[in-house]
Amino acid sequence: METPKDLSDDTPSKTDTKFAMSGSQVAKDESRTRKTATRILSGLVMISFFTLCVYSGHLYLCFLVSFCEVLLFRELVKVRYSANYEKIQDTIPLFRTTQWLWFSVAIFYTYADFISDTIQNNSHLQRFWPFSKYFPPLAFCLYSFTFVLTISTMQVGHIRFQVNQLCWTVLVLCMTVGQLKYIMHNIFNGLFWFVFPILLVTVNDIMAYVFGRTCGKKFIRRSFIPFSPNKTWEGFIGGGICTVAISWYLSRAFAEIPWMICPTNEFRWYPDSLDCTPHHIFQRAQSIIPAQVFEVLPQNLVKLIPGIIEYCSVEGEKEITRCVSGEPTQSFHHFELIIRNVYPIQIHALWIGLFASCVAPFGGFLASAIKRAYGIKDFDSVIPGHGGLTDRFDCQFLMALYTWVHYNTFVRMATVSAPKLFYMYSMLSDEEKHVFLEAIGKETGRQVRNRMDDFI
Repeated sequence: METPKDLSDDTPSKTDTKFAMSGSQVAKDESRTRKTATRILSGLVMISFFTLCVYSGHLYLCFLVSFCEVLLFRELVKVRYSANYEKIQDTIPLFRTTQWLWFSVAIFYTYADFISDTIQNNSHLQRFWPFSKYFPPLAFCLYSFTFVLTISTMQVGHIRFQVNQLCWTVLVLCMTVGQLKYIMHNIFNGLFWFVFPILLVTVNDIMAYVFGRTCGKKFIRRSFIPFSPNKTWEGFIGGGICTVAISWYLSRAFAEIPWMICPTNEFRWYPDSLDCTPHHIFQRAQSIIPAQVFEVLPQNLVKLIPGIIEYCSVEGEKEITRCVSGEPTQSFHHFELIIRNVYPIQIHALWIGLFASCVAPFGGFLASAIKRAYGIKDFDSVIPGHGGLTDRFDCQFLMALYTWVHYNTFVRMATVSAPKLFYMYSMLSDEEKHVFLEAIGKETGRQVRNRMDDFI
């Protein structure tokens, strides 16, 4: 007769042993959990600090951007410096000094131009214009000194290596200072043009990660970026769709916040409320989608769009009317879609979101290629769980530049403000002032006559 199995026996069975985790697996799982928690905590700290800076004012955001540019330049030039430390340390004098001098030249030239433009557009600051006139010659002197020092430190037998290093420094300056040249203008054009693109890139990064982890290589097995195997088509497409969708609603929310949409040209140490007449793109309106947009799509697909209107031409008449189903005298002419109760900025936001989804990620791919080329995992370790600033902001460089281009191409129609125009007038000679006033008088008279004709 068999004795019953002792229930107190703790000896693992074969089945238990099969599914039990080894000590190394447990440690690896705990390490992964710890890294994820650290990453989330660091992310929350960064978001909180960024939010604080946004609501502290424009000047503090400028300081934040400048500080980030210093760290970004340091991380990128350190890549080749660390890889060739022994050669540089023993044979090349003032190597790091010349690199930082080139950075100083780029920063001084870039932001001196921004400060000069701000002074011209602010009547309260135009008294400083005599000093700002010396910015270009000072920038040129600094450039000349750095150029001469760089050439003077070249060593026989290492010239090729030093030229390669100089090219790398120039490339890093183009990636950081060059692409971020107009980010200060984005801040003062309205915080929307600074905060909104950053959030879209962040959303795209997060959603691409989520879709890549959950759906990666389940539908498209072909590699997306050969040198970055963790990037998948599913992540790229899913992140893009979510980013464009979120851009529509996020821009609408921002359009109702004066602090985000009002431009300013004042440097304030303490935050103060902004009051302005919102630009027309931040005001409710109705938008008509051009009929040409629907001509490239199948008609059966277009008919599924909510709110779409089908217009037909009537046989023997020139009038275009709405189509009536089953009417034999009508023939299709075009589709029309009127979007009511929307902010025009939402249309702009779709294009910005599309760029953030399709183009900006390639800044991150370039960073991945650099890390793979030099065999490093992260550019630095200043952000626990994330690496360096370059690891987090590699997609933001090109995005900031595109935002400035989009703003000046499709939003900002006038490139001269009233204070700047008055200042430019004060710089004219007496003869030029006379010609200018005559032209203004003629234009004013023409406008008055046109208004009188309209009234009559």
